[in-house]
Amino acid sequence: MRLVGAVYTTLLVAGLGPAWGQAAQPDALDSAVRSLLDAYNAGDVAAFRRDFSEAMLDALSAEQSAVLMEGMKAELGRAEDIGPRREDPTGGGAVFPVRFERGLLDVTVHLDGQGKIAGLWLRPHRPPIPVPERHRTAFSLPFAGRWKVVWGGDDEAHNIHHPVLSQRYAFDFVMTDDQGSTHRGSGRANEDYYCFGREILAPADGLVVDVITGVRDNLPGSMNPFSAVGNAVVIKHRPHEYSMMAHLKFGSIRVSVGQTVKRGQVIGLCGNSGNSSEPHLHFQVMNTPVLQDATSLKCYFLAVSVTHGDKTEVRTDYSPVMGDLVARAGNCRRRIRNGG
Repeated sequence: MRLVGAVYTTLLVAGLGPAWGQAAQPDALDSAVRSLLDAYNAGDVAAFRRDFSEAMLDALSAEQSAVLMEGMKAELGRAEDIGPRREDPTGGGAVFPVRFERGLLDVTVHLDGQGKIAGLWLRPHRPPIPVPERHRTAFSLPFAGRWKVVWGGDDEAHNIHHPVLSQRYAFDFVMTDDQGSTHRGSGRANEDYYCFGREILAPADGLVVDVITGVRDNLPGSMNPFSAVGNAVVIKHRPHEYSMMAHLKFGSIRVSVGQTVKRGQVIGLCGNSGNSSEPHLHFQVMNTPVLQDATSLKCYFLAVSVTHGDKTEVRTDYSPVMGDLVARAGNCRRRIRNGG
């Protein structure tokens, strides 16, 4: 294709700022894409740029917009049809499959807080990745001992990850003392934190398909957004069911890509790498190992001991929520067999 460098790559992302990850109204996204393509078909550069944010206007000049539109027309022809919108896994925007006279593109749009186009991508069309209604893998908690759920649940009030499709049902786990503190002493060193250096376990049998390593641990209070997940391991359990354990300790990962692992096998140690302000474990289940393309799956664990105040009970087929104190309970392998 002649326009590989222009059309079939990430085109532009500008001016997102704090609006990144905020959900735009579907009608506003639909209207923005339709207006953009109407202007494209009409060859109207001013109308094409009318709904751009200020940062987008600065990043893509009128001249550049004209060159882009002319090149696309030569390569693809007119836009003929807009397919059903789907949520962008990175959060806050939507992906529209658009059929042109001579090709099919995925057009991704993000809007800022004023409803202006703040992010625009044009990519080769890829069919949506299947999303299981419910995972079939029987998962165990990926650690020993009692841990607290800092973020977990089905809405943003209980789970900070919820607005982002690729992380919607992720959990953040820490360890606390009887007073609820995550650390001893000043908390200025990672070693002060109870979960730092604790063993992280494979939640079920599977195949290691991705390992990220070499990311140094942050000092508490500092974050590294340039390596968001930090040191991480992704395990394939069955088609479209992958688990990810992130923010692992620098140099601690004990598995490699292509290795088969068993439930309960140590895969690394809890750390504070990546976009993490203090030691914790980020755990999620998703439908693809590629995080930016993933849809997060709600994860249910078997044989979980759940503590609230002075009351502890064992729950099966349970998805923890914010505030739970959880631990593995009972004979997990026996329960898994009985549960199918």
